[in-house]
Amino acid sequence: MILNYRFAVAEDIDALQLLENQCFEQDRLSRRNFLWMIQRAHGKLIIAEDETGLAGYSLVLFHRGTSLARLYSLAIASRARGMGVGLALLQRSEQLAIDHECAHLRLEVRLDNPSAIRLYERAGYRLFAEVDDYYEDHARALRYEKRVVMPVAGSVTAVPYYSQTTEFTCGAASLLMGMRALNPERTFSREDEIQLWREATTIFMTSGHGGCSPHGLALAAWRRGFDVRLHVSRTGPLFLDGVRREDKKSVMRLVHDAFCRALEESGVRQSRSRRLDLPQIFSAGGIPVVLISSYRLTRSKAPHWVVVTGCDDDFVYLHDPDLDHSRYRQRLDCQHVPLTHDEFERMSVFGKDKIRAALVIFKRGAAALGDKVA
Repeated sequence: MILNYRFAVAEDIDALQLLENQCFEQDRLSRRNFLWMIQRAHGKLIIAEDETGLAGYSLVLFHRGTSLARLYSLAIASRARGMGVGLALLQRSEQLAIDHECAHLRLEVRLDNPSAIRLYERAGYRLFAEVDDYYEDHARALRYEKRVVMPVAGSVTAVPYYSQTTEFTCGAASLLMGMRALNPERTFSREDEIQLWREATTIFMTSGHGGCSPHGLALAAWRRGFDVRLHVSRTGPLFLDGVRREDKKSVMRLVHDAFCRALEESGVRQSRSRRLDLPQIFSAGGIPVVLISSYRLTRSKAPHWVVVTGCDDDFVYLHDPDLDHSRYRQRLDCQHVPLTHDEFERMSVFGKDKIRAALVIFKRGAAALGDKVA
């Protein structure tokens, strides 16, 4: 069998739909799904064809602003099975991920699909999670991952994941994750998420509810028994330029001044440094909670809090508490998300003033507190 590989176009949808119906009894991509994937999705649909028509396809999705790719679907025509088409499409999917500067390729497979599981395991994929009630018939999914760009050195910290339950509680959700990483006896609850937000919010933002101030988050962590190093690159309340009404600005100033007075009476250590020495912080046992610009993830210019879970020579890894960045995002797509160091540096500034803000939390009594800064 001589195969040709290319990216799909809208004219392939009839053939793709026939193949989809042949390969899957449920969880099928519809014609509308295929059109969206081909024309609008941040991804690529590769097809394999021979002289008789479509032999298979693989669909790879990319998460904007990250170094993570997902093999969303792989289908092989019955006449082409056992002839290496699946492995060839898998290898092309991996190369596509590398071409898009992705470090990992992830996928889901049904527990009752042994042939697909054998394909992935022989190709070097490792099982890293199981998800109950994943498919339409409530079947379990196995989640596999392969590092397609190998690390020189490095590791990630075991940080439990929690997704924010509102559009304005990313800071609270990120702090919950960091605190539980340092104290596994803590539990996640929406009550704690909302309470942390109430303690740390700036009241107002450009629209809707205010997000969490780095100063407020630092105080909240300190009050809960953690040592904290607060890094903010400038003085004064943040994000005033995004608020038009003076009465709202006055409230933000009032809240910020109250935070600053409370910080002076706390044991929170403050720094104006613009960069974090991540390797030193992790070696000292710290967990960084960092403010980023979500523009590189969602194309919306909004401040957003994440947890940095580790770094190595190639990438910085983070937990993103927001599941709503894209239509097909899953919880595990938001965990240990890899970014190149350059991408992380560009992402961890906000606004025309290039604001940098982060807090690093430690177990109470940690000796170094991540003092070394760049």
